[in-house]
Order: sequence, then C-alpha cells, then structure tokens
Amino acid sequence: MLIKRSEGKAARQRLAAAYQGLSSGGLDRRSFLRQAGFGAAGLAALGAMGPGRAQASGAATGVADLSKPIQRVKNICTHCSVGCTVTAEVQNGVWVGQEPAWESPINRGTHCAKGASVRELVHGDRRLKYPMKLVGGQWQRISWDVALNEIADRMMKIRAESGPDSVFLLGSAKFSNEGAYLFRKFAAFWGTNSVDHQARICHSTTVAGVANTWGYGAQTNSYNDIRNSKTMIIMGGNPAEAHPVSLQHVLSGKERNRAKLIVIDPRFTRTAAHATDYVRIRPGTDIPVMWGMLHHIFANGWEDKQFIAQRVFGMDEIRAECAKWTPAEVERVSGVPGEQLKQVARAFATEKPSTLIWCMGATQKTVGTANVRAFSILLLATGNVGLEGTGANIFRGHCNVQGATDFGLDVGTLPAYYGLDEGAWRHWSRVWNVRYEDMVARFDSPAMMTTPGIPTTRYFDAITLPKDQIQQRDRVKGMLVVGHGGNTVTRMPEAVKGLEALDLLVVADPHPTTFAVLGNRRENTYLLPISTQFECDGSRTASNRSVQWGTKVVNPIFESKNDYEMMYRLCGALDRAAQRSNQAVRFQAEIFKTFEVKDNAPTAESILREINRGALSTGYTGQSPERLKLHMEHQDKFDLVTLRGRAGTPVENEFYGMPWPCWGKAEWKHPGSHILYNTQLHVKDGGGTFRPRFGVERNGVTLLAEGSWSKGSEIQDGYPEFTTAVLRRLGWYDDLTAEEKGWIESNGGNFSWATDLSMGIIRVAMEHGCVPYGNGKARAVAWNLPDPVPVHREPIYTPRTDLIAQYPTLPDRRGFRMPHLGVTVQNRSHQVARDFPIILSSGRLVEYEGGGEETRSNKWLAELQQDMFVEINPADAAARNIRDGGWVWVTGPENQSKARMKAMVTERVGRGVAWMPFHFAGHFMGEDQRRRYPQGTDPIVLGESVNAITTYGYDPVTFMQETKVTLCQIRAA
Repeated sequence: MLIKRSEGKAARQRLAAAYQGLSSGGLDRRSFLRQAGFGAAGLAALGAMGPGRAQASGAATGVADLSKPIQRVKNICTHCSVGCTVTAEVQNGVWVGQEPAWESPINRGTHCAKGASVRELVHGDRRLKYPMKLVGGQWQRISWDVALNEIADRMMKIRAESGPDSVFLLGSAKFSNEGAYLFRKFAAFWGTNSVDHQARICHSTTVAGVANTWGYGAQTNSYNDIRNSKTMIIMGGNPAEAHPVSLQHVLSGKERNRAKLIVIDPRFTRTAAHATDYVRIRPGTDIPVMWGMLHHIFANGWEDKQFIAQRVFGMDEIRAECAKWTPAEVERVSGVPGEQLKQVARAFATEKPSTLIWCMGATQKTVGTANVRAFSILLLATGNVGLEGTGANIFRGHCNVQGATDFGLDVGTLPAYYGLDEGAWRHWSRVWNVRYEDMVARFDSPAMMTTPGIPTTRYFDAITLPKDQIQQRDRVKGMLVVGHGGNTVTRMPEAVKGLEALDLLVVADPHPTTFAVLGNRRENTYLLPISTQFECDGSRTASNRSVQWGTKVVNPIFESKNDYEMMYRLCGALDRAAQRSNQAVRFQAEIFKTFEVKDNAPTAESILREINRGALSTGYTGQSPERLKLHMEHQDKFDLVTLRGRAGTPVENEFYGMPWPCWGKAEWKHPGSHILYNTQLHVKDGGGTFRPRFGVERNGVTLLAEGSWSKGSEIQDGYPEFTTAVLRRLGWYDDLTAEEKGWIESNGGNFSWATDLSMGIIRVAMEHGCVPYGNGKARAVAWNLPDPVPVHREPIYTPRTDLIAQYPTLPDRRGFRMPHLGVTVQNRSHQVARDFPIILSSGRLVEYEGGGEETRSNKWLAELQQDMFVEINPADAAARNIRDGGWVWVTGPENQSKARMKAMVTERVGRGVAWMPFHFAGHFMGEDQRRRYPQGTDPIVLGESVNAITTYGYDPVTFMQETKVTLCQIRAA
C-alpha cells in the first residue's frame, strides 16, 4: 500500500470520515479526512446511525429481533470465479453474520478480503436506492413504472427508425446462469446478436483458443486437482491477488508433491514470491517463450510420442516452427536466458503430471488466441491433458464469467455455444416453443440473424464510425447495460465520445457504474437499481465448470429488483410501447411462456429447467435444481482432491457441482466431468475424449483418434459425432425407445446428439461406452484461424521497433461488422517509441475486483487501498526525478490521454516497464468526477482508470482488447 498506517485508531478515523461524509457535490476524500476530528464519539454516532437508516430503507442489515431463530443460508461469493461458498446468518430477515463455508470443498472455511466483506454489498450504503434519470444534467428520482415505460418508448423508437441492431445489449458475468440465459434469450427476441459481457475482455481468446484445439473452450481440470501436480507453470496470472483462495490448492500441491511452482511473468508478483522458479519475460513475448520451451523438448526427445501419435493432428508443423526459436533467438526477443528456459522445459516435460495455469496476462493481447493455442500445444506435446494433475487450469475473473459465457452472452453464439447458423436457431426455436420463421422476422434480415454482433470492446466505434463502415442498417443509438463497468474497455477517451452521442443509455446495476458519469450527458440516461446475487436465487458456474446453487439470503433492499423481475417488467413495458407505436412485435408472452412466473418474475428453477432441456452441446442437462441444491446441502460429503461424493451418501460418486458436461437427464445421475478428455474413465463415469468438431479428415490425414478411446467404448478407435444416420450405420438406431424415436421422427428424422431434444442419441451412445460428440484428435494446426500455426507478432505498440519487420502484426482487415486495423497502427511505432518509451501493463489487486464500483464502495475494502498508483522501476524513476509516493502524470500515445496518480517505485517491474491496477475510476484525465454521481452513491475511493491510457489493438479472432502491452511516458507532476 502507498500509505503507511501506524495504528488502527488512525485508520478507523480516516475510514469513518470517508464513509460518513463522502457524497457527490461535496469535498474530496482528503478534504473529509482533514476535517475528521471526531474520534470514538464520531464512530459511535456512525454506528448508531447506520443500522436505523438501513433498516428504514429495507436493507438487509440492521437491528435484528434477537428472539427469532438464526437461519443459515448458503450462497456463492460474487467476486472472482473460484466459487467460494458464503454462509449467511439471517435473523428475522436481516443478514446479521457471515462465515465462509467450512464444508465447501472449494474454499474450506476460507475467504479472501473481498469474500469476507460481501455482506457489505447488501448493507447498501452507497447503492442505488431507486430508479433515476438525468434531466438537464441533474439526477432525478422516478418510479420503476415511469422509468421502464420511458425506456421502452425510446427503445422502440430506435428499433422503428434504425433497426434492432441499433440497441447494444451489454450483460454481465455477475448474472446468475439463469439471468445470463434470460438476457441472451431477450436479445434473440429483440432481434440482435449484439449482446456481450465481460468475457470479451478477459477470456474470449481462451474460449477461442482451447475450443479450436481440443473441442471445448473451458478449464480442463480444477483448482482442487492442482493438488496432484508435480510441475506447475503460472503464466500471465497472479492468483495470490486475483484468485486468493485458489492459492491454497496450488500451495498444497507444491508442498504435498514437492512440486515445482514456476511463475513466468514480466512482473514479480505476490504469486512469484511463492515460486520455486521465477522467469521474467518482456511483455508480449509469450509465444517465443512457449516455442523456446518446445525447441528444447523436441531437441531432447522429451515429447510424449505415443500421445501425439494417437491423439494430436499437425504436431510436425509445430516442430518446424519451434526449430526457428533457438535459445539465442528466444533470448533476443523475450529476454529469457536459454539455460533457464531449458530447465523449465525439462521439468514440465519430464516431471509429470504438469499443469499450465493462465489468466488475463496471456489473453488480453492482440495475439491472445494464438497465445492460448501455443499454451494448449505445449500441453499436447508433453501429454499433459486428460489426467489428474495435468491440464489447462484457466482461472477466470468474475463469479459467473464461465456460466455467462456458456449461456450465450457472446456476439457469436446462442446459449451453450450453438453458433448462429440456421441449425442453431432452429434448435433454440424448438426449445423456446416458437416458430423459426417468427424468429427470423424479428431481425432486420435473415443475414443479420446469422451475423456476429458488435463486441463490447468496440461498441463506441459502432456509435461514432461513419455509417457506411458498419455492417448493419444504422449505427448504435442506444445501450442497455446490466452489471458492467464503463472503465473496463480500452481507449476511454473515444468511449466518452461514443457515450455522449447515444440517444439512450440505461445502466442497471446495484451501483451507478462509470457508465453513468463518463462524458457530458444531460438527458436520456436512466439508472435502474438491481439487487446483488445475494438477493435472489440462482446457479453460477465456477472456473472448473462446477455449478453451484445460491439461495436468496434476504429480499432485495430499497427499491431494487432482481434481474429476472427487471427483464420481465421491461418486456411488458416494451409490449405496451409497441402497441403505442403500432409495431407488430411482442416480447413478454413469447419469452416467458415457458417459465413459471411468480410476483412479476420467472423463477430461477424454471429457467434452469429450460436450460437443462436445450443445452445439450455442453452437457448442461443433468444439473437440475434439485441435484444442485442437494450438493449444497451435502458439501461436506465430497473428497477434497477428487471432488467425488463419498460412498453411502446422497451424492455418492458424483463430482461436486456436476461440472459440465453432465450428460443426459437428471434422473440418469451422470456424475459430471471433473477432468475433460479423460479416457481412463467410462463416459457414464465422467470420462471423455477430444471432440472432433472440424471434420473427420484433413489433406488425407485422419482427424479421428488412432488407437485411443475412452474406457468401456465398444468402438475401439476414433469415431465422428453421433447422429441418427450414424446410429443407423452402426445398427444402434433401434436401441432408441419408442418415445425417443417418436420425437425424432415427428420433428424431421435427422438430428445430431446436440439437437435431439429427446436425448435418445446421447443415451444410446453412452450405453455403448461412446462419447456423444465423438472421439477425435486435438488440433495443433487450426486452419480456420489467421495463423494456423501460432507465430510471434510484435505488439501493435512496441518499443522493439527493430523486430517489427521480422515479426509484424497482421494486416488491416474487417471483423465483427467493423474495420480492424493492424499494420496501419503499428507503423506508427517507430515515432511513438521515442516519445513513449515505457511499456505499460495492468492487472489486479487483492482488495478490489473488476471495474471496482462495488469494492471501492465497500468501506472495509476501501480502507485497504486508497489511491490509484503506477509501479515504476527505480532506474526509470531516478531518470525522471520521481519519488516513491509522489504524484506523476502518465501519458499515452493516443487521444492526448493523460492520468494523474501516485508512483510506487519498485523492482517488481523491470526497467522500461510500468504497471497499474485496473479497478479505479471516478477521475478522468486529471478531473474529479465525483459531482456527476447521484447524491450518496459515489464510491468511497476514486482514481484514474488505466484505460484512459490504453490504446488501439485487438485480437483478430475475438476482438479481445490489448491491455497488457502498450506504451506510455511518466513524468513527475
């Protein structure tokens, strides 16, 4: 921390002043601190005032009736994706106490700072208390009915004049699974694929990279399984701060197996402090390091030859690329000495099982998908996939970023990764009980129905670019933002211009996010108070694919509504607006007819049942509400390492949370899949193979496994996905029941395992020991991607201009309906590098999460880190006369961007590298924006956003933004 605290009393006085006094239009935090002369008396007054005020507002904390019994209610922490269970103690409807769940196999009685303070999210002191709108630049309180009716009228006006694609729908990884699914379903009925969420800016490249390698875009193993590893590489991740509870599993594996823990990172992080080996690399050189490791592995014969021959396609082309990356070239490009990298390679390849752990340090790159592919190929070459202690352990960022991605908050897919082609739309039309033709009519055209939408990284470009450069009828004119911060995308100065140009901006969130205060908007901006996930029921999916049920702790506080009710009521308002404007489109009756609706909201259980009916492709079918609730009730019955339910218990043999795929109907009792692609288990017991998603043959070479199959398979070799035609060829069609045949034949007769709603094809395949999706080879060469074999490309903005000619970025192109620049921007680097010589990267702090609106509004967390800062190496600081703790200006090469913050002079970063946390907002280019927040809702701690400085640069496959490698200059303020 930048501010040393000598005693707790002083800290409490500072906190009390900040907490009691901060509100919009008033003094800044330091001014309040200077006036905080009251001590114990002031704290006592605050304590007496808080509960009464909260209770009068309907908050979840306050003075409980002590004569009432205490209920223990389990829910899931709403911060990172580890999936820690929170046990709330509730008395007479008041949340009076909190404990981490001792029985949870994931967090085992532990919380990080964020998890330990989640009760404060529901205390609600700085939350939105009622709907508001901007009138003449001033926030005014309005009712829910007025807000929704006005929003609906404006949305329908935009729809009539510019088409449904002119409303951008930005969802959230803070949704429950059911909320995410409902939001994606709403987007489909609205008639747009421009629906996105946080995964675009954290792990979209992971999904694309691993799905294009071995079939599914998710973590293969689990936090708990890391306890089995003997070699662990963490590359581009800092779990000690970003996922603190996960570290107990990492460190237990290190101690239990005397395992090597190798951290590869440009910055010496808190995680690196635990490492047996630390490797510092130049930012943006992940692929040279991976290929440098494989150079040593191939040269010394350390690869797993049998695994490659049986289960991998295209490794010879990888071998040829890696031959170019000699130790000398790797050191020239990345800075890593050859001998050090050789030792890392030897350990990973020979001291097995080995696992590779990564996070956003690897993914938020212009080569993010290629990075992930290179990581996956290293695992394949060494045979470290599909077994205990191996795999890609991908630590995701938000509490339900995995589930929200799974359920289609993605511009390129429908729920469960079904894509956007006609077959996918017909499948979900059957699930939703609507005519496919009626769904087509909701879009501007059939072509737009199958065209990926605008991603969140470029929404503002879709507002401001010339109309003829955007592949849709008109620019984006309105935004509905649910649960997403506005400071999380790069190029914020340009985002401000986009927000100012919108005809409509709706922010639905427990707190007014940065979206509400960025820019000089004066009208047509609405704030809707949404409850937290502690105030509603629903399931969420942790990084390891385990699904957990969260039970509502307390009713929504103040005038907030949960996501389900907000969407139900909005759809009703849209119906009324459509009638007023004579538009023949309806929403509420069509979207919600398949659900049970109570008190103006669909129940979470009924939404999950629809998911179970339709999400066949990922195996989200067996996790019924009843089974999930049973797992939460019996958390103590699961093994800590294997996550298996113990014998003789109600959850016997099931994996905790039934990680997907959990095949078939709930009554089939599939246990879930703890480790993906594990051929040592029967498919009915959680086993699997690589998924042949890319055909059965390529250039005369089979893409099906050779001499490898899952335990108990009657087909003892590779095989394609199961369809009705395949069943007939195998003579297994008559294994279908009469009911299963009846559904298939009455609906056309030709279905695959992923579209057969009877689930008969899945059942028959598993009865014969086969995996429904087939048994293929993983792809080391992905011919459908820009670089079929991953190659190093220098960052768009690089200080190593001497490397651009040899390792250029990709040419300019189009994608996601817009232009995508590459070499045009990189060609500026020669001039930019002279004026902006320091590489700027960013990452997480243990105290805060995401955009920081929630955590910086939490008085316990706000006390821990009060200032935005930039880490700078002592040599760079000395050259600029910058002192530790002193104020500096950081400037960037685009938009005349600048940010004022404190300097932390430290050797955590190497010379020529700077690092900032990305959780701050509320200051913009040196201007304090506290006055723009509605009265009483401004976060306790404000600061500049690193994304005011970050620059152009996007992954060509997903439009993931570049946040880890850009250039800046730093000067003393």
